[in-house]
Amino acid sequence: MMVLGVTAGCGGSGSGGNNNNGSNSGSGNTAAPSAGAAGTSQAPAASTASGKTVKLKMWGGVPAESGPQAVVDAWNKQNPDIQVAYERFVNDDAGNLKLDTALMTGQDADLFVNYSYSRLQKRKDAGLALDLSAYTDYNVDDKMGTDAKLWQINGKYYGIPTKKNMSFVWLNKDALDAAGLPVPALDWTWDDMKEYAAKLKTDKRWGLLQHEANYMEQVDSGTAAVGFVKPDGTSNLNNPLAAKGYEVAYDMQKAKTMPAYGEQMTSKMPTDTMFLKGEAAMLYAGEYIFRNANNLKDNPRSFKIAFATVPKLTKNANEFKYPAGLGDVVSVNAKSPNKDAAWKFLKWYADGGMMPMASGGRIPSSKAVNADDAIKLLLNGVDSTYDLDSLKKVVFGTFPTYVSSLEQQVIDLRKEEYEKYLLGKQDLKTALEAMAKRHNDFLKQNKK
Repeated sequence: MMVLGVTAGCGGSGSGGNNNNGSNSGSGNTAAPSAGAAGTSQAPAASTASGKTVKLKMWGGVPAESGPQAVVDAWNKQNPDIQVAYERFVNDDAGNLKLDTALMTGQDADLFVNYSYSRLQKRKDAGLALDLSAYTDYNVDDKMGTDAKLWQINGKYYGIPTKKNMSFVWLNKDALDAAGLPVPALDWTWDDMKEYAAKLKTDKRWGLLQHEANYMEQVDSGTAAVGFVKPDGTSNLNNPLAAKGYEVAYDMQKAKTMPAYGEQMTSKMPTDTMFLKGEAAMLYAGEYIFRNANNLKDNPRSFKIAFATVPKLTKNANEFKYPAGLGDVVSVNAKSPNKDAAWKFLKWYADGGMMPMASGGRIPSSKAVNADDAIKLLLNGVDSTYDLDSLKKVVFGTFPTYVSSLEQQVIDLRKEEYEKYLLGKQDLKTALEAMAKRHNDFLKQNKK
């Protein structure tokens, strides 16, 4: 009941990020960055004042053995007065509910990772993410670059984006070679993807799998370029690019070159594992798959992996942005009794403490980190299993990016409508009209 009450409160208060923000419109971090990775905040850590060991808990979606445990072990060894424990939650609806429940009910959760803007927005609106402008000893913009601003809410940071973020297509290069297909060009389209999937599909292998975390991302990639809301303030969820994005998924499922939506979601299909087993020729996912792809002991494979950019919906460069930028936004719980200690850990984590995560694909975004060192960790001992040319062009390329700012309520209502379309319960025109109507209702109820 408590969770439902707080969640309802979030929806009613509006998700535009304009409530309870105070008058400060800047980042709040205008002082020069601290000299070291673990600088001090305005106030001393609680442990310094009391002489007792402060215990913190950090919640994240990465398995502990894939880097987080090594991170907290390194910190704990260096900082006996502030000890950190790691709690893993699965980054899906159920896992995020588990984290939100912990935050709302006062369980141990001093720091937590947000993997989408909508989750961060919702937690900020619920008063669970600390406004970091309270601290002036770390300049997020200077350390993380201009892409960090995409995570601001009304000009303020409620978390620090800590890693380079990007979605792309993983390719079984051996399957491509056998089919006589080249690694796709950087400007390929979803129509090209449909052709590739059809040629790569066999009785025992899907042409394409799309990871649940990135499902229908192609819709946002097009809509972000033209705007989720029209200049007149009405919904743009039914724009032609969005329609194209839904349509290509439906067509590929109908052609059986990718699994039916209902089958994939109800079975919780392990898409990354299936790709690494050779059960799919292409996988639309992100850099987080590296932690499994690099683990040849548990995921042995004989084929080499190549990479392609996320396909465009059209050849028009102005009608597409890449889902990338920065990610893994780490927030301090606004209700934590040990905010200063959590802030001290967060600065250290962002400026290199997270380096053990690089071997699993999480490349730190801070300028305090040597990117070449991170790349070496990523490819350590397994570089021969990748097509390095496409990896450098795609994974470490520079592209026009976006971070979706859609509110979680809008994401949920849109999903309800496109699910009906993909499951054959309504046609695309009806689905798009319903999305736009419901979005317009939301916009009216939450008018700024």
